[in-house]
Amino acid sequence: MTSSASTSAPSSKAPALNIRTVSTMTAVALAVADMIGIGVFTSLGFQVKDIPSAFSVLMLWIVGGAAALCGALSYAELSAAFPRSGGEYNFLTRIYHPAIGFLAGWISATVGFSAPIALAAMAFGVYFKGVVPGSSPLLLGLAVAWLITFVHLSGVKHSANFQNISTLIKAALIVGLIIAGLAFGEPQPISFAPSASDMSYMTSAPFAVSLVFVMYAYSGWNAATYIAGEIRDPATSLPRAIIAATLIVVALYVALNAVFLYTTPIEAMAGQLDIGLIAGKHIFGDVGGRIVGALICIGLISSISAMTWIGPRVTMTMGIDHPLLAPLSQTSRDGVPTTALLVQIAIVTILLMTQSFEAVLDVIQFSLTLCSFLAVLGVIVLRAKEPGLTRPYRTWGYPLTPFIFLGVTGFMMYHLIAERPLQSLAGLAIMLAGLGVYALSQSRPLTARI
Repeated sequence: MTSSASTSAPSSKAPALNIRTVSTMTAVALAVADMIGIGVFTSLGFQVKDIPSAFSVLMLWIVGGAAALCGALSYAELSAAFPRSGGEYNFLTRIYHPAIGFLAGWISATVGFSAPIALAAMAFGVYFKGVVPGSSPLLLGLAVAWLITFVHLSGVKHSANFQNISTLIKAALIVGLIIAGLAFGEPQPISFAPSASDMSYMTSAPFAVSLVFVMYAYSGWNAATYIAGEIRDPATSLPRAIIAATLIVVALYVALNAVFLYTTPIEAMAGQLDIGLIAGKHIFGDVGGRIVGALICIGLISSISAMTWIGPRVTMTMGIDHPLLAPLSQTSRDGVPTTALLVQIAIVTILLMTQSFEAVLDVIQFSLTLCSFLAVLGVIVLRAKEPGLTRPYRTWGYPLTPFIFLGVTGFMMYHLIAERPLQSLAGLAIMLAGLGVYALSQSRPLTARI
């Protein structure tokens, strides 16, 4: 919060934020799980359609990974300086104004996490049907979303164990797929060495457009900042977790795409969505599709778990700060935001039942990107505005590091406005609708603020 925030005694609900039981390893697992979803298994087909060069495609993932790492390094400085749960809600409130932070929190608390959870849950149902024909994707999606919510309602310790184990299994399966591809896949007549044509590919419009979707696949590198209030020794653990998770995912993404290119003909992947299944058949034969489908199902469980854990922490923090939202700050004895979790799963259920999650994601993508842009810009703003601020971690490579991230996300926002003006404006409208709620919350006396 801003330095002028009230220091009145916290309410009985506030101590939950001081229960720091989450280890650095769990914070890393949370971010890795949040990043690795279905994007890496679905986007390559559209990339090779216009960029038929293995070197250029891998550079696409390396450039996207470098931009994500620049964002992670910038967030590490903010999270170490302001180690409170809430992510962008916390950062933008502290850097700019409580109203700006509220808008970021509003989009996250309403659909920013609920829509991706619903999409991942439905994807789980679709892939599970491929493994077990005859299953209902909708019922499976609802079941996995509710079951994971119950796990998180049972306590932070159970949440941490479940997240660690499910993420470890996911990473092991991806590494296993990479090794199997190199060992059993039939090498394709491609070269990973740069050629004279690669520069033209890497400066082309298709490369720039593909970068938008690559960055979307990397989204989630900031996951640990949303539970900062629960992490032990956050000044040290948060920067380590954010940076380590990003580096792990960059390595896995580049290696996985290299294996897809190494084992599967480009013409078989061009323009196709289910790249994981296509590559699986080329590596493992006819049963390969089911093997990769099962792998993706298991991986989606950890992704759903990560987002289920993160989202309610934003809502809970907003409830502590704003009396109008106070019921959402209710927690269990060990700090689980029970009301916020139940509200989130209710929204997820509505989105699944109405099949509206993809439309919602389209609408909020610009707003979510804008929040990250403002947070990283805040590193520069704070260096100028508060040079004496205690910074346990300072962004490596400053000021180049934040400028790289700002350049990439600035281009993404330009592209989103140019290509999807109605969706982008609708997302801003949803975000700005939070101003009305903020105004109402300010009309009531503030009883607690951390």
